[in-house]
Amino acid sequence: MLRKLACTAAVLLWSAATTAQDLPSKPISLIVPNPPGGLVDASARLVSEPLARALNHSVLVDNRPGGSGNIAYQAVARSAADGSTLLVSYSAYHTGNPALMRKLPWDPVKDFTPVALVTVATNVVAVHPSLPVNNLKELVAYLKKHPGTVNYASQGNGSLSHIGTELFKQQTGTDIVHVPYKGSGQAIQDVLAGQVQLFITTPPSVMQHVQSGKLKALAIAGKTRHPMMPNVPTTAEAGIPGFELEAWVALFAPAGTPPAVVNKISQGVKQSLEQPDTKQRAAQQGVELRYQSPQALGSFLRKEIDYWGQVIKTANITLD
Repeated sequence: MLRKLACTAAVLLWSAATTAQDLPSKPISLIVPNPPGGLVDASARLVSEPLARALNHSVLVDNRPGGSGNIAYQAVARSAADGSTLLVSYSAYHTGNPALMRKLPWDPVKDFTPVALVTVATNVVAVHPSLPVNNLKELVAYLKKHPGTVNYASQGNGSLSHIGTELFKQQTGTDIVHVPYKGSGQAIQDVLAGQVQLFITTPPSVMQHVQSGKLKALAIAGKTRHPMMPNVPTTAEAGIPGFELEAWVALFAPAGTPPAVVNKISQGVKQSLEQPDTKQRAAQQGVELRYQSPQALGSFLRKEIDYWGQVIKTANITLD
């Protein structure tokens, strides 16, 4: 009996030691390539608290904006591959920058290990009420009648709102003037003031202003309507079925991070996204929780890089 108890105790101690070795000794830092506010920062803060509980480990959010995301991406790429530093990756940076810059200081595939897809946000076509349109067809007609007179905001050169609106211009044959900003916070201020009339962006940036009537949402650029804006039609329902635009946020570790560490954190993310309080907060902020495993995320990333690289090339967008 004593021998059996001793063996059981040894197994429990070995399991605890193995679990401890699967995580770094210091807190896990989630490096965000954007300033506070908007989809990427919101996604990091959505997952940080439940992830800390799931892993029984400290998780911190560290905003490092600048350089079109390159400051954060390069910092994570050069970090220790032990799971203590994770990149909160924004799809426009991860899939767009390789096509936008000839001398990128990081490689989108070789420098990072996929951990988990966290959130997805279908973009919304929003306009200032001063624009005399009430639906997407009226917007396209107005833009064609008044070429080069309407301004559109983006979160910066090469951002998804920039690339996505250029895709919208390609598909509708319209001429709209680009006004880049440094993040969604600055952009939305000028859109609300009417200095810029059009903003195609993720729901967290504009949802509360649409609900208050300060902005008009003309369409959701996805396959289904948004649960927090059920009266807003999809682009297909509004007459432009080919225009779909989703932004995503995912966690990546530095290349070479041990699979045991990656898998443990990934499972922690999966558990975090399944929590009722996380789902409630995500719905309130207008983002969709959508988990993908490391393997699925890696495959998805390669397809996204190919697709958006072609869109950027066609639009002749560059950050060089």
